[in-house]
Amino acid sequence: MNEKLLQYIWNYKLFTHFDFKDSEGNSIEILDFGKWNSDSGPDFLFAKIKISNLILAGNIEIHVKASDWIFHQHSQNSDYQNVILHVVFQNDADILEFKNKNIPTLELRIYIDEKIYSNYHHFVNESRFIPCEKVFSPDKIPIGFHEENLIKKLEEKSLVIEKDLKIQKNNFEAILFHYLAYAFGLKINAAVFKQLAETVDFSVINKIRQDKTQLEALFFGLAGWLENTEDHQSKIWKRKFEFLKAKYQLPNVVISPKFLRLRPANFPTIRLSQLADLYFQHSHLFSEVISAKNSEVLKTVFASIKASEYWNDHYNFGKISSVNTQKTLSSNFIEIILLNAVLPIKFAYEKHTNEYITDEILEYYRILAAEKNTVVDGWKNLGVKSENSLESQSLIYHYKNFCETKKCLNCGIGFKILKEPRHV
Repeated sequence: MNEKLLQYIWNYKLFTHFDFKDSEGNSIEILDFGKWNSDSGPDFLFAKIKISNLILAGNIEIHVKASDWIFHQHSQNSDYQNVILHVVFQNDADILEFKNKNIPTLELRIYIDEKIYSNYHHFVNESRFIPCEKVFSPDKIPIGFHEENLIKKLEEKSLVIEKDLKIQKNNFEAILFHYLAYAFGLKINAAVFKQLAETVDFSVINKIRQDKTQLEALFFGLAGWLENTEDHQSKIWKRKFEFLKAKYQLPNVVISPKFLRLRPANFPTIRLSQLADLYFQHSHLFSEVISAKNSEVLKTVFASIKASEYWNDHYNFGKISSVNTQKTLSSNFIEIILLNAVLPIKFAYEKHTNEYITDEILEYYRILAAEKNTVVDGWKNLGVKSENSLESQSLIYHYKNFCETKKCLNCGIGFKILKEPRHV
């Protein structure tokens, strides 16, 4: 037993019976179990109890052992002066100040089905894909589970975007550029691409976006790829980068993307050229993203994006490939861009301007296909299939924030299992 589990049981009233008696044998009626306090101070605030025909209002403190009150030195803390009930799992000590103030102690041990805490400890001590895997079934997923998870994820992301906005002086176009760069970098180069994008003031991108060669030169130069180039096109990029560097007083930094463990189609050379083409083709990109009414419309924004002709038979500088093909964006990659950059930015913008409607943003995700990765496969093996990206995003978020960290007491699935306990 631990204190967090006891708080959870108290908050959700998971008791076998409610004819509570204190350590002196007096009947206690809980009129209000109180509000669970996540900050410092007593565990439950604004509670109300009735004992010996006397109604008391105040706070409730919960401990595994009664002696924890002394161990935690609550007597010396003024925040605990209005405690009206001490709730413990084991009443191992008499607390003198409680006796002097007639504050009752309630021992919960006999009111809790032992299956609840045996299941909980089994969860947190087991090493499986999800802690409750042995007793999990798809019907344990609560109604609205996926929608709630996705909104939580978007809300959390919007808080990060708001912080970035303060740095960029509320320039949403700059933020979109940074997050698109992040998405184009995929997992290996996401952070590197975002850093590269943040190195240049977005006003520079706006000034040169009508010249795709200049955009490429800027990206390739910042990546440090133009120092030892020999072929004709690479020399053009180098000259343009040196001009841009002098004109806009670009920082003298090199941000080196990685090639290791990437398929050639995902090489950073190809992806940065495609990012340059995106800003070359769409002079009002942010407006197009915000005004798009659904995910299908958003897809069309990226449908014609391609790397420049040089990359038809190249994957790296100066090395001609035997394969000659136009490097366009696959439908799968476009959906990755929408999920990792466009939709979070769209949600954050609409929230920022107080125009967002939850149901509408969810529809964008319902149109997009479910992701394919080991987490989604893990849920599939448990009988939970993802029909679209709303569901796959939800399952990935839930796994990373609850299952992987074993936060079973904060989990809707865990709540259902613990509320209807059975032996593991």
